[in-house]
Amino acid sequence: MKRRHFIGAAAATGIAIHGRADAQSTVNLRIAHVLSPTEPAHEACVRFADRVNARSQGRVKMEVFPQGQLGGNKEMHELMKQGANVAILTSPSEFGDFVPDFGVLNGPYLLKQPGEFKKILASKWFSDLNEKAQREQQLRVLTFNGFFGARHALANKPLRSPDDFKGIAFRVPPTLIWLETFKSLGTRPVTIPWPEIYSAMQQGVADAVEAPLPSLWGMKLHETRKVISLTGHFLSWIGWCIHERVWQRIPADMRTIVQEEAIAAGDFMTERTMAAEADLLKRFREAGLQIVSDLDFPALQKATERVYSAVPNWSPGLHDTIKKILAS
Repeated sequence: MKRRHFIGAAAATGIAIHGRADAQSTVNLRIAHVLSPTEPAHEACVRFADRVNARSQGRVKMEVFPQGQLGGNKEMHELMKQGANVAILTSPSEFGDFVPDFGVLNGPYLLKQPGEFKKILASKWFSDLNEKAQREQQLRVLTFNGFFGARHALANKPLRSPDDFKGIAFRVPPTLIWLETFKSLGTRPVTIPWPEIYSAMQQGVADAVEAPLPSLWGMKLHETRKVISLTGHFLSWIGWCIHERVWQRIPADMRTIVQEEAIAAGDFMTERTMAAEADLLKRFREAGLQIVSDLDFPALQKATERVYSAVPNWSPGLHDTIKKILAS
């Protein structure tokens, strides 16, 4: 913990040292996330940093800090909100703690296929919401175009219908949309920092966990439970967010480079994630796991539908707005 505090303080101090947005200044940015270095999302972060470092010729220097080196999700978001020179890899639901309407983008069974999300990102609704984040919270979404994967459930029994979920202690991220989704399925949600999930599963603090296949494999969670149910309850998209004050300290011509490379890195993440999923299912089977795909999806969707009316601070009619965008 001391190391995390030290790095966090150094990140914040870096702004003061390298804060001038002129042709001679150097802006140091730390890309932070809690994921394993084996995951496509980390590869995308490294690509993002390498490309910006090369194209900016040293005017913007990016360094990647994986696996919670700058703290867990809560600490990373606090660093960003304080104006530290970090670009954090996060999800719309986590960003929704600052601007609530973003949270709907991680709603259960919102998308039928990953490609539909591009309609949302290209919509005026999304552009307006990002401007609201910049104006009201001084936070900016660089992009949410990185496909993190379909999220599935790992437990010691098949989870085919809502009845199978009842009473399970289920690890979820500490965000409202996740908590409400798994409450709607009758579980007992428990929030455990992702870097601590392996030991928590070993010790029985949680009975089950949900995550994309690359994350389950990257944390070796298949060593703790033996059944993967392909629930696909969320099709997760993630990306990089930054404090507006830090963004404005980047010289204008360098901002173009950072924005372009963030989008390119998100596209790279999407390609790597989709390519990895089929191979990972094979690896899980070879590791002795049971893969369950014959789920009662209509029942699961019906059980979780109430989530869209359970979040108190969303704009009225938000779910209908998103459905209209997806149907356009």
